[in-house]
Amino acid sequence: MNMFQLLKASLMEPKKQAAARILPVGKILQFVFLFIALLTMLSFFELLRDLDEAALGMDGLVDYTSDIGWLLYPFGLIMLFVTTTVYHFTGISIFAFIGLGFLAIRKKKGEYRHMWRTAALAATGPTLFATVLSIFGVTFWILAAVMAATLVLLWIDARWYPNRPSSRPASR
Repeated sequence: MNMFQLLKASLMEPKKQAAARILPVGKILQFVFLFIALLTMLSFFELLRDLDEAALGMDGLVDYTSDIGWLLYPFGLIMLFVTTTVYHFTGISIFAFIGLGFLAIRKKKGEYRHMWRTAALAATGPTLFATVLSIFGVTFWILAAVMAATLVLLWIDARWYPNRPSSRPASR
């Protein structure tokens, strides 16, 4: 699957999200880092907009940032990328752990590494939606909505995992 197919699957196709468990981890990591880069760019442009609005009311801030402005933006972009990466990978890991519980409840076969790949795709849609909403100023309950939507997607995705083999004694 190419990156566009992974994005499409992460937004609309729970069956393909579950099927991503068999993809190489490198492909999923590549997708996650590209997604994080997109989130970072969106957040950075929002930060620039907010800084411009804040600077209009503070003359001292304008003078200060004009002296170090060339250093402020690259440093801010790097810090934003690092914090977004840590936040996103931590969230995916927690969702994967919860997804293991979903697999156990549904009596499906899977490992943490499989659920991590599925969680990486399941978190994409809600996170992108929350980022777009935050750009437009809607921030009330976004974190709870993202977490709930991701957990619902993981529950649906777990349906497509293979069944756990029954533990019946072999007949003679």
